[in-house]
Amino acid sequence: MTKLSVNINKIATLRNARGGNVPNVLEAAINCQNFGAEGITVHPRPDERHIRYQDVYDIKPIITTEFNIEGYPSRNFIDLVNKVKPNQVTLVPDPPEALTSSAGWDTIKNKSFLSDIIAELKENNIRTSIFVDTNLDNIIGALETKTDRIELYTEPYAENYNINKKEAIKPFITAANCANELELGINAGHDLSLDNLKYFYDNIPGLIEVSIGHALISEALYLGLENTIQMYLRLLK
Repeated sequence: MTKLSVNINKIATLRNARGGNVPNVLEAAINCQNFGAEGITVHPRPDERHIRYQDVYDIKPIITTEFNIEGYPSRNFIDLVNKVKPNQVTLVPDPPEALTSSAGWDTIKNKSFLSDIIAELKENNIRTSIFVDTNLDNIIGALETKTDRIELYTEPYAENYNINKKEAIKPFITAANCANELELGINAGHDLSLDNLKYFYDNIPGLIEVSIGHALISEALYLGLENTIQMYLRLLK
């Protein structure tokens, strides 16, 4: 079964828009867990425009499910995760000013950099995942960094799903088969939704985890958070 990790960044965005503590990010993390989510994902950025570094410290002790922290591996970020020791760290190549993740790593060009970061994280018994596209060279390059998993960047799939879903999924099937042959774990995320997740899940062999935030929180505005999480879980079973 594929696990659902709920990214709660957008809840923090709403809180920060007004100041104060409404909605309560910690309560949201607990509720997502209670409603069935098998993981909580956060992506703290240097400007703390949504999840704050303090949120990361506060969330760790209050949840019993898997904790996944995404981010660009700056020194401040690595120091944070080494202190918090989440179950998983997902390394993304976003520059500090990026609005959202928009590409995977060039694992060939950044092999030495990523290898050093991953070695440090593994010293703290933290599982690692690298955000990558479907370029097979980058997947093979990910193996050489000694990461545990890759996270497939699924925006191209989501963009083309309603145009031609069979063509949209093809490169991801090829990428997943490559990762499976290399014995790399497979996660996926970015713009997966209630509309397109089931087809992705049905066609990607060895999919361990999906991380979903923007679509899930947006859908929850209409459907309710508990109901929305349960709808996602049904798609993954």
